[in-house]
Amino acid sequence: MKILVTGGFGFIGAKLVESLCEQGHQVRMLSRKMPATVVDTHGAIEIIQCDLLDATFALEKVVDGCSVVFNCAGELHNEALMESLHVDAARRLVQACKKVAITSGKPIHWVQLSSVGAYGPAPINASSERIVTEETVPAPVGAYETTKAKADELVVAALEEGIFSYSILRPSNVYGVGMPNNSIRQWGRAIQQRLFFYVGSRGAVSTYVHVDDVIDALVLCGFDDRAKGEIFNISNDCAQEDVVNAIAKQLNVAQPKLRVPEWLIRLVYVVFSSVKGFPLSKSRIEALLVRTRYPTDKLNLLLGYQPTRDVKETIGEVFLDAVTSKR
Repeated sequence: MKILVTGGFGFIGAKLVESLCEQGHQVRMLSRKMPATVVDTHGAIEIIQCDLLDATFALEKVVDGCSVVFNCAGELHNEALMESLHVDAARRLVQACKKVAITSGKPIHWVQLSSVGAYGPAPINASSERIVTEETVPAPVGAYETTKAKADELVVAALEEGIFSYSILRPSNVYGVGMPNNSIRQWGRAIQQRLFFYVGSRGAVSTYVHVDDVIDALVLCGFDDRAKGEIFNISNDCAQEDVVNAIAKQLNVAQPKLRVPEWLIRLVYVVFSSVKGFPLSKSRIEALLVRTRYPTDKLNLLLGYQPTRDVKETIGEVFLDAVTSKR
């Protein structure tokens, strides 16, 4: 089967392409610039030079011959590009899929890599107990989350029997070797330098999921008919203390014990946040307080899948990547 993967050179996309090739699929990848080298498996990879931000590019030829599209393209840093890539480019590609499907008489299935960020933060405060399911109404905050949620909406609206179907996967914080996000490494540096402390009472939740679990779920969304027309959350939630202790063990340092009252750290933030170089931000405080969970009950019920990579056992992988850990 021929598969189209956007964002195939990214952290998640590259691992997805590898998995698809191992399963015997032909994979077509898009790239703004032709890469110098690509690890190909028996000619299973086809690369098309294409900038998804170019509204004049004829995307029908990109989609032609493909039965499944995995949309893993994403902009993590430049907010000015997020609407264009996540929403406008996705809309053009969806339209191209429908045109090709109508012409060829063969339906196309779209798998959207989204984010639990589409649901937004806790409506009251981060330390409020909260369970988020696929039935939770999206309320994104921030350019990345908002544009991802918009893309999800347009994909859902494009559903057309016999022409276009979809599955949407919303992971929490994806980790693994080579991850581009430095949040876990920043935790590691703080723990290593004895600067880490807990905020508030016990019960904070870490919402992480291993990249290999995300790949497994994406593949199921792509080829299991039961996934069509569905949205799935995927996370492997665990106690914050378990993650912190696992990182300390990996770095061979003492487990942090200091716990600061929430009211005190918020007061310190209000007083000193305007001071240049002050290390605490509102988002970092919220991250230490969060008690939101993302159960994978629906993924397990419909597709028989749940994450299998224990966060406590695998979080140390992030620190084994010497190259990215120096970023």
